[in-house]
Amino acid sequence: MPVYQFTATDQNGTTQQGTFEAADEQQAYSQLSQYGLTASQVIPVEQTSPSAAVASPTPDPVKAAKSSSDVSSKAAKPTKPKKKKKKGGILSMELGGGPNSEDISIFTRQMSTLVHAGLPLLRSLEVMIKQQEKKPKFKAILEDISEKVSSGGNLSDGLAGYPKIFDNLYVNMVKAGEAGGVLELVLDRLAQFQEKNIRTIKKVKSAMIYPSVIMFVAVGIVTLLMMVVVPQFQTIFEQMLRGAPLPGPTQIVINISELFSTHPLLVLGGMGGTVGGLILFKKTKPGAKVFDWLGLNVPAVKEVVGKSNISRITRTFGTLLSSGVPILQALQITRDTLSNGLFVKAMGNVHDSVRDGEAMAVQMEREPVFPTMVTSMVEIGEETGELPDMLTRIADNYDEDVDNAVAGMTSLIEPVMIVFLAVAVGFIVIALFLPIVAIIETIGK
Repeated sequence: MPVYQFTATDQNGTTQQGTFEAADEQQAYSQLSQYGLTASQVIPVEQTSPSAAVASPTPDPVKAAKSSSDVSSKAAKPTKPKKKKKKGGILSMELGGGPNSEDISIFTRQMSTLVHAGLPLLRSLEVMIKQQEKKPKFKAILEDISEKVSSGGNLSDGLAGYPKIFDNLYVNMVKAGEAGGVLELVLDRLAQFQEKNIRTIKKVKSAMIYPSVIMFVAVGIVTLLMMVVVPQFQTIFEQMLRGAPLPGPTQIVINISELFSTHPLLVLGGMGGTVGGLILFKKTKPGAKVFDWLGLNVPAVKEVVGKSNISRITRTFGTLLSSGVPILQALQITRDTLSNGLFVKAMGNVHDSVRDGEAMAVQMEREPVFPTMVTSMVEIGEETGELPDMLTRIADNYDEDVDNAVAGMTSLIEPVMIVFLAVAVGFIVIALFLPIVAIIETIGK
């Protein structure tokens, strides 16, 4: 690789001189800029022997010599061969797991703060790497990204090596921020976007805790009755009724109880198989269509699913547009972040209509998944040229609506679960008392 001699000034105005390796002159200037150095001269140096290589492939303003003589002495040292690091995807597979959404959100917020404070990108990455001592997997990923940046690559190129951690939305926003010179602003928007998503997910999970506990208790009570209580009553009935036929509900409960008692593994396997079958069915195309349709048509659930998808679409699309991503690319990325097939199809149609020169609001009006209020606000945003701001306002409104919809769904699920528990237990109790009534009548006669 060619060797270049540089003369530059750091942030304190101190002159720095030295030599380093770079692919070309443009990459040489890029590396100096990433280390916070303003280059005044970059001259290629002809190497006469292999020993003319320099000690480090990139200049470091923190460790650089403060005088030309110090730098010259460092430049005379032979280059130490670097161990080749594996590509991001392979490294990620070897490490397994990786950072969760909260780790990425914290990383984005702190990177935004450091870059906004004027710290060079590489120095910011070094600070973030030091903070990951308790998370070696994430630390190794950041070290690999930092090496790619120090070799002349962009931050977005390093992030793209880990698609399971930094998705298409993240990478493209960072790329747009680098192209527009507003990386700190884009990172701040990304951090806000991730923080709001995490808050919404936590609210939904916390709202579902109580119904889940009720369901667990209901299953536990029914199982206890079937395996312990009902067999005791069955023995009494056989002794007292002496072979007389049992009422229909009682016979049903006893048959279920015998199945629980004699074949518990079969019952548990049947329950697990049913759940697993539904999960596998959902992964198929017909199953996905069925579940997507149910999500937008089942009462209470449709409010949460519909409004959360609208919020995600407008927030993602608005964030991408305000970060400088082209509209067609932003529509494509937004579509890829969705999980409901009906919304995916709708956004694909919007993308195609915009590509053909049609206004976005016109196609959105044709799609039944978009409410009239949303399409009207998008139309106003297109007319006034303030579409990103309008999309952000829509997202803010729908975030509040999602919170209310989750609360409404929870308030509806709770009584439904209680009624289910009452009906199940009540049916068992009534079924067990019907023969007792017959026994009492027989004794009375």
